[in-house]
Amino acid sequence: MKSADCRSFPLVSCPHFSQYFRQYPAMTVQTTGPYFPTVPKITFKGPDSTDPLSFRFYNAEEEILGRKMKDWLRFSVCYWHTFRGKGLDPFGGPTITRPWDDESDGIENALRRADAAFELFTKLGVEYYTFHDRDVAPEGKDLAESNANFDVVADYLAKKQEETGVKLLWATQNLFSHPRYMNGAFTNPDAHVLAYGAAQAKKVLEVNQRLKGENVVFWGGREGYQSILNTDVKRECDNMAAVFHAVVEYQKKIGDSAQLLIEPKPREPTKHQYDYDAQTTYAFLQHYNLEKYFKLNIEPNHTTLAGHCFEHDILFASKLGILGSVDSNTGDPLLGWDTDQFPMDIKQAAFAMLVIVDQGGLGSGGLNFDCKVRRESTDLEDIFIGHIGAMDTFARGLRIAAKIKSDGVLEKMLQTRYSSFTDSDIGNKISSGKFSLEDCETFIHEHGEPQQRSGQQELFEVIFNRYV
Repeated sequence: MKSADCRSFPLVSCPHFSQYFRQYPAMTVQTTGPYFPTVPKITFKGPDSTDPLSFRFYNAEEEILGRKMKDWLRFSVCYWHTFRGKGLDPFGGPTITRPWDDESDGIENALRRADAAFELFTKLGVEYYTFHDRDVAPEGKDLAESNANFDVVADYLAKKQEETGVKLLWATQNLFSHPRYMNGAFTNPDAHVLAYGAAQAKKVLEVNQRLKGENVVFWGGREGYQSILNTDVKRECDNMAAVFHAVVEYQKKIGDSAQLLIEPKPREPTKHQYDYDAQTTYAFLQHYNLEKYFKLNIEPNHTTLAGHCFEHDILFASKLGILGSVDSNTGDPLLGWDTDQFPMDIKQAAFAMLVIVDQGGLGSGGLNFDCKVRRESTDLEDIFIGHIGAMDTFARGLRIAAKIKSDGVLEKMLQTRYSSFTDSDIGNKISSGKFSLEDCETFIHEHGEPQQRSGQQELFEVIFNRYV
């Protein structure tokens, strides 16, 4: 999800960066919109369009499998990369400036940023957005001032939502940027810090409810460890679970119905994070009796960092009944960190949409573009082009998934491969769980060695490629 690029705290004090910050001329800030004057309302122009500021495959109102494309895809723009990202990386300072942003951390700048954000949302035609608390409102000198700042901006966001019809997909808390969270938040060895993080989460629940957010996300950016020598892993996991139970209770107390989501990630910034992947997180939820209350927000770039393929966690979360939402991005296989790139791979999008279509959609979740333009992509239009390309990619993925689903060829082949579990006595017993080891032994004595059956992987792949 989040990287150093989106943190609220500047790196000016770093000696490697400070010399480059001094080279920037004084900025002239544009105080009123439009902030994207060269960008029109993005419309669907069809597959033959060569206009990069148009949709070729995403036609929001078109019905596919009995549902509008926009309702299958539920696209969302993230605040942190799109409006707080400056092009920072581990080796260089910022490369990106925006006309509405005076680089301050004040309320006026936050409100201008909101104006720019909602202009982008409406021109792009997305119906949802997401944010961290510190993306939209500045940190104050203490919790009371931070909450007051958050309230001011939240009131303005509510006004913008009312004016535009854009809705909040989810809010989350930034518990990784401030130095107080250097050892984590809910897993911090200091109870004082844990309490601060929990208080921050409380405020996010309240604001999310006020803005009618449909979900609340918990991403444990520093909930893990660097060394087992100074870490009590059981205590840390116990404490994190205790906070999650407190979240559930407070949500009930205030009458909020937003879906709670945990976002797995295996590493970065810590060496090992406790919510490693979908299966690890599900085991955590089951162990602490939280599986009734939480689903998962899957980010494929995190999935690949865990050593899995792009679609792995989406598939497993769905099959476990806990796929709630997707942070739709991708990473570079040649880089070892969370690069948060716009998803442009048609096959990967088709794999993801096959899972989403198969489970009947994402419910209150959506496809949130947790993506940032590259450090070298500094034009305002680049923000739009990245989102348009990603939206078209998932629109194509949906079209492919719908065709595969309607034809039923691959599904029938898959059923045939596992037909012994429905077409034989021993298979039916195994599927129903009503068998014993003695039953298996008797069956083998009677039927002997099983016949070798091809997995036909190449045939499956060739047939899949017919649809792409």
